[in-house]
Amino acid sequence: MNNQELIFKLNKEHFLEINEWEQLLSTYTKEDLECAVKLAQEIAVERFGRNIYFRGIIEFSNFCKCDCYYCGIRKSNKKCQRYRLTLQDIMECCKEGYENGFRTFVLQGGEDGWFSDERMCEIVRTIKEEYPDCAVTLSLGERSYESYKMLKEAGADRYLLRHETADAEHFGMLHPENQTLDSRMQCLYDLKALGYQTGCGIMVGTPGQTAEIIAKDMKFMEKFQPEMIGVGPFLPHKDTPFKDEEKGSVELTLLILALCRIMLPDVLLPATTALGTVESDGRKQGVLAGCNVVMPNLSPVSVRKKYMLYDEKAGTEISAAEGIALLTEQMKEIGYEVKVDRGDAILKASLPETEGKETK
Repeated sequence: MNNQELIFKLNKEHFLEINEWEQLLSTYTKEDLECAVKLAQEIAVERFGRNIYFRGIIEFSNFCKCDCYYCGIRKSNKKCQRYRLTLQDIMECCKEGYENGFRTFVLQGGEDGWFSDERMCEIVRTIKEEYPDCAVTLSLGERSYESYKMLKEAGADRYLLRHETADAEHFGMLHPENQTLDSRMQCLYDLKALGYQTGCGIMVGTPGQTAEIIAKDMKFMEKFQPEMIGVGPFLPHKDTPFKDEEKGSVELTLLILALCRIMLPDVLLPATTALGTVESDGRKQGVLAGCNVVMPNLSPVSVRKKYMLYDEKAGTEISAAEGIALLTEQMKEIGYEVKVDRGDAILKASLPETEGKETK
């Protein structure tokens, strides 16, 4: 089959063989990209209309026990100015977001042990009590099954945890030895088993990544059936071991986003900040490639430059209200409107083959 035939096969069967993924990802042309993007947009409009869900990101801590080689808040970065938001700070962010139409708050932070299960549960409960019509999404990295369970019982609805790569050797190129792909995958299956709307995903263009590795990622996501997928270009940070590496390709990122939409028509698919950092209209391009979620930053301006996972991150110098207005206008320019809604996933009846268990 040629590449466009593979794209239409994916649309029909939501499945490709590993060698077909490898062919498509390594030999695609501009025409193949245009074909995938056009089809993905049609599917997204059919499923969701010309509506975009806003999620308000609150970056509440940049302390992290991990030392991922690509990340600006890795524990070895002595130049990183560390901070933690208080519960009051977080609630003020939520208040501004709610008044601007947000119905999902994303609590994102490094793996910071100070935010114990008890503290995180208090934060989640407080948000849910104050805003019962809103969803709470967590992005806190790897935690134990029991921790995930407590947070779910406190009211958390969704959890974002990029698997980063489905190839163990590649995972080892991005992380120190004490971080493993097996542990990451177990966390994802634990989250699914506990009933979270679960998000995984990759960075496009990380050092050592190949078309064959991305093919493994697509096969994993095909099997795992996530409710959300986060895909954005890799961007280097000046104070990491990867500081001199090349940025990831926007073109390949758009292709993968489009293929994710075709493979999983109902998935929640963000046009990421990283995409908007590489190109000023990157998030618009993402929406036109099948994305249906945009995630403006609700964090206080005073801390945004301290939460630098990569260099030149978009939106660090403007207020939340200004950022929301800018993104709303960008969506209008391409014929989309922001929907005031939780924007929940269409939940599947069955879990993946490997269910989570209390192993950690």
